[in-house]
Amino acid sequence: MALQDLTPQLRTRLSRMERTVGWFVFLATALLLFGFGYYIYHTAERKGWFLIKAHFFTYVQSSSGLNIGDPVVMMGFPVGDITLIHAMPPGDQHNVRVEFEVRDTYFRYIWTGGSYVKVNSADFLGKRQLEITRGTNGPAIAVTQPGFIKTIPELEQLITTESNRWQLYQDVFDGDSNKVFGAYTMLTLSNLERMAQVKLASNSICAYDNKINANRIVASWNRATHRYEDYKPGSEDVWLRAAETPPISDQLQAMVSQVQAALPGILSLTNKIGVVLDNAVNATSNLNVTLLSANKTMVAAQPVVTNFAVISAQLREPGGPMLWALGTNGNDQMQGALTNVNSLLANTDTNLAAILIQMAGITSNLNAQVQSNTNMLSGISKIVTDADDLVQGLKRHWLLRSAFKVKATNAPPAAVQPLLSPRMR
Repeated sequence: MALQDLTPQLRTRLSRMERTVGWFVFLATALLLFGFGYYIYHTAERKGWFLIKAHFFTYVQSSSGLNIGDPVVMMGFPVGDITLIHAMPPGDQHNVRVEFEVRDTYFRYIWTGGSYVKVNSADFLGKRQLEITRGTNGPAIAVTQPGFIKTIPELEQLITTESNRWQLYQDVFDGDSNKVFGAYTMLTLSNLERMAQVKLASNSICAYDNKINANRIVASWNRATHRYEDYKPGSEDVWLRAAETPPISDQLQAMVSQVQAALPGILSLTNKIGVVLDNAVNATSNLNVTLLSANKTMVAAQPVVTNFAVISAQLREPGGPMLWALGTNGNDQMQGALTNVNSLLANTDTNLAAILIQMAGITSNLNAQVQSNTNMLSGISKIVTDADDLVQGLKRHWLLRSAFKVKATNAPPAAVQPLLSPRMR
């Protein structure tokens, strides 16, 4: 049906429907474009397309387990991706070159001192991963601060204008190759005077403004010249040393080789263990027989133990040891003996007293006789004196002199009396 054949009411309705459909298509297209743009933006943000990236490379022995696009980690965070893996030319001292990029701000942790690449195993299927260690000292390898070269007088003018802004972009050495100032040292008038005394070859200093940052990598540290040079991706300035561990497959192969080498010893050990178990079975059987014999011995010794318990119970009673040693009548006999001894001691005291009384009487009688006879002691004394004279006379008699001779001893000889004149005598 032609549009002209429609009534005005139908034509009006169709035109309204066309406008509604047009707006719906427009809104759907706009939403689709917005969703697609948001997806692209989110993907770019997730992959770091809007961030500054620094490119580094390292050398490894084997590319096994490494693929382009694999993440690079630092301190457990994904900081970049592997961009290129290729073999080195024949005759080169290295095997495989691996290039990777590190996003901002993680590339600022990569310094000349302490930063290197660890090639670790990521799983048990041979997958490996690159991990960058955080730097500990030295200047950063890649920077976004542009540098400039000026003479010492020009730098003095800059410092006079504004301080705490200009820093060294290089290391400064004296004539003896001793480092005087390191990179990032704040430039002051005293530092510049010291640098002037060093007498640099060009009398110029490479410095940078710490308040200016570019939106890209502008310089990398040159290890040969000890200063920052213009950034060149792929140059040796961005090389990192690699500490590579063998792949899991190689480690498993080495482990299998060790197991195969140790297998004969393990088999001999199992044989020895079998012999030990057999000996243990024999020992347990012998121990069982010994325990049965010991059980029979204990049964036979049970009456002895019972009697010993009875005896010990008797000994614990009061007077038990005496009763057990002397018998039932021993106590009565001991009591009688003690009574007799007691009476004997009482009689002994009485008899001793009588004897002492009699001795006192005898001594008193002897004393009375001595007192009554006064010549008795003088007579006895005269008898003793006469007897001594008789013995002395017998010693001088020629017949009996040999009987009283004194035997010679080891005593020292008597002192010789000096001769005296008759007048001195």
